[in-house]
Amino acid sequence: MSTGFSSSSCRFADYFVVCGLDTESGLEPDELSALCQYIQATKFRDGARGKLASANEGENFEQSPLRRTFKSKVLAHYPDNVEWNPFDQDAVGMLCMPKGLSFRTQTDIREPQFHSFIITREDGSRTYGFALTFFEEVTSKQICSAMQTLYHMHNAEQYDILHTPPTPRSPEDHRLTPQQLHAAPSISRLQRFNSYDISRDTLYVSKCICLITPMAFANACRKVLEQLHQAVTSPQPPPLPLESYVYNVLYEVPLPPAGRSLKFSGVYGPVLCQRPSTIELPLFDFPLQEVFELLGLENVLQLFTCALLEIQILLYSQHYQRLMTVAESITALMFPFQWQHVYVPILPASLLHFLDAPVPYLMGLHSNGQDDRTKLELPQEANLCFVDIDNHFIELPEDLPQFPNKLEFIQEISEVLLAFGMSPEANPQCSEVQSKIRGFRSGDMSSDKRNGNLAGSPLNSYLLRENQTIARLQALVKRTGVSLEKLDVKEDTSTNKDSKVQCDEDEMKTHQLNIRVREVFANRFTQMFSDYEVFVIQPSQDKESWFSNRDQMQNFDKASFLSDQPEPYLPFLSRFLETQMFASFIDSKILCHDDEDKEHTLRVFDSRVDKIRMLNVRTPTLRTSMYQKCTNIDEAEKAIEMRLCKIDHTALHPHLLDMKIGQGRYEPGFFPRLQSDVLSTGPTSNKWAKRSAPAQWRRRDRQKQHTEHLYLDNDQREFLS
Repeated sequence: MSTGFSSSSCRFADYFVVCGLDTESGLEPDELSALCQYIQATKFRDGARGKLASANEGENFEQSPLRRTFKSKVLAHYPDNVEWNPFDQDAVGMLCMPKGLSFRTQTDIREPQFHSFIITREDGSRTYGFALTFFEEVTSKQICSAMQTLYHMHNAEQYDILHTPPTPRSPEDHRLTPQQLHAAPSISRLQRFNSYDISRDTLYVSKCICLITPMAFANACRKVLEQLHQAVTSPQPPPLPLESYVYNVLYEVPLPPAGRSLKFSGVYGPVLCQRPSTIELPLFDFPLQEVFELLGLENVLQLFTCALLEIQILLYSQHYQRLMTVAESITALMFPFQWQHVYVPILPASLLHFLDAPVPYLMGLHSNGQDDRTKLELPQEANLCFVDIDNHFIELPEDLPQFPNKLEFIQEISEVLLAFGMSPEANPQCSEVQSKIRGFRSGDMSSDKRNGNLAGSPLNSYLLRENQTIARLQALVKRTGVSLEKLDVKEDTSTNKDSKVQCDEDEMKTHQLNIRVREVFANRFTQMFSDYEVFVIQPSQDKESWFSNRDQMQNFDKASFLSDQPEPYLPFLSRFLETQMFASFIDSKILCHDDEDKEHTLRVFDSRVDKIRMLNVRTPTLRTSMYQKCTNIDEAEKAIEMRLCKIDHTALHPHLLDMKIGQGRYEPGFFPRLQSDVLSTGPTSNKWAKRSAPAQWRRRDRQKQHTEHLYLDNDQREFLS
């Protein structure tokens, strides 16, 4: 499966979506989702695969009504449709609120939650979604009364269970008498938690606002959504109607061209995004720090190995964003190779049958936070990599080969992590460690400017005496074999007065850590496959004939390549060369004879291979497993810092729209139904908006990509201030 994005759009965002409770249709049980969850929970408990509950049992009166699954709906989306990215209401609704509606009372935690998701189209292209879910008070008396009735029924059912002998009952016995309903409040002691009383409690329901975008600028989208939510929860109204900000991000904020940065205005502050150039690693905007803190370096490398060998991978967490972050991180670290199979980082409950697919997959399953691993029945566990993100452990398949130079690789990555004050072991509470580390100015230490790092022992005796956290890190890395004397500590860029970074310190450090780790991973493949082109088998026939006989064709001389590799590499490489991702990579090489024909990932990888061959001529018959560390971190990091120090473009500021008197008003605390008449179409006076996006922004031919980026830079001056 291709991992390309929808490049037809020139806009930062294609859609703004609102999902939540449709008060007109009322409370509708999400029976399919509830049944799937019930079956999953009872499979292990009942010990019988074939004896499944009925749909009525799936609705499950044992569960508190506040914890049941109710249908959410797409309440509105703006605009109605765009030609390059048709709106998929079912997919968006399912992924914005995968669990459906959630209800809470004033006693529950109701903090907003952000998560992202991916929609993969039939042609393999992707579109991204970024959703902020929050809670609003339920003002509909009908909904409150319906919830109260459900609680009466639930309490009566619980009372019936406690006071009735365990004898088989017919469906008619489920009917409740008026006496049972009247008696229900008398057992309120059983319902101290997750209860609802219409006379004393305030009922809240979840709502979601979402941006659908062609590229994954996760941090920028999060800021946009959080500021929009802040606008309706703040005591003071925003400077402009909400429609002005939504219109701006939909129609007046473009995608930044490759190699450029863009600043635009949120409700309360600026939002920045930067895009790598065509000679850099592809865009990646998820925090690798979180992945290493949750899983630890050893587990990340094992998961990485499983992904490369196309083993079935199931991620498990009660946090949707953790599922997405781990999935996107692992696939990003595989550069230049791309995951070719089923990729569903957030698997809705209604699609659990996908887990039975006899094909490689990388999927994320939501946990309710209560069931442990033993209650999860999974198919083909012998060939499954199960990752329990929240509990920080991983179950590996049988006979997993070791990644080449694993110990040296772990040491190199550990040096990067430790330089940012991170432990190589799983440490979800590492935010405290981070704050302590940042209290020390590494600028006090001398710098040797190698890759932007510092020389000498980075953890001097004073720090080790005064900070127990650092001391524990020292003990840890000694156990794992990492040499602290070789450790490079990241220089605090905030002390550099010559360059003023436009983003905050945490955001900058995320960019720095991400690119350092990604470059180390990318360097492994550059070293391992530095002479891969020698073994590519070029077809003797034309492309049409080659395509028609592709399954019978050999595109890579695997035997000769393996015979040229160091012995310790063979267990991993012999399996990796048989994967679909490697075959697709070589196919891409065969189809692109010239540099201009190559797709982005192949062009970047080949340029790095050429650089290695120029600097380090290797004798083809010489087998060596000598470990070569990454040397181009400094260059990659500086490219990002330059874009964030000097913003290339600033988009138009939000402004008043042509709205009727009275439009744009809303009740504080509630995200309103926006005015569709002003959000349905973009500006008509802007040449950029009138153009057909596929005609001007689509990468028509990959060899014209660089030229097109230059063209966009000039053209954008018409509407960028």
